[in-house]
Amino acid sequence: MNEPFDDSYWMEQALLYAKQAELLDEIPVGAIVVKDNQLVSVGYNRSITDNDPSAHAEMIAVREAGKVLNNYRLIDCTLYVTLEPCSMCAGLLVHSRIKRLVFGAVDAKTGSAGSIMNLLQEPKLNHQVEVCGGVLAQQCGDTISNFFKRRRAQIKAAKKAARDDQINKPN
Repeated sequence: MNEPFDDSYWMEQALLYAKQAELLDEIPVGAIVVKDNQLVSVGYNRSITDNDPSAHAEMIAVREAGKVLNNYRLIDCTLYVTLEPCSMCAGLLVHSRIKRLVFGAVDAKTGSAGSIMNLLQEPKLNHQVEVCGGVLAQQCGDTISNFFKRRRAQIKAAKKAARDDQINKPN
């Protein structure tokens, strides 16, 4: 039997899919579902590409895992995602019965696995998810931070170019 991979290994795999999102100019978040130490499915942000506000990395990975496993309940599965899930994705994890969530960077604005709320371990819900946050947090956080720095620089450059064009425009 293969030696089990650890959380860092699987998070590195999720980071590879975050890079796929970035190539599409999407917020670079990647997610994978693992069961019995085997990769089941992958996902990365596609909301802009697909014009779908629900096309988060987690949604895509969980939907695909359901198809691969032929079950809407993902019993004994772990989701690895580079950014703490939002409330929409946290709700999905509860409904899909994911056993465990491992995430990289915290999301202080929309994080629903402990940052602004913890839907995943709400005792009033019918399922609670084990949560492990901060795995490769620096790498995951840097991936997103660098993306937004580049995006802000591009926007600033485009505004400057538009102003320059307006100034240099013959009357």
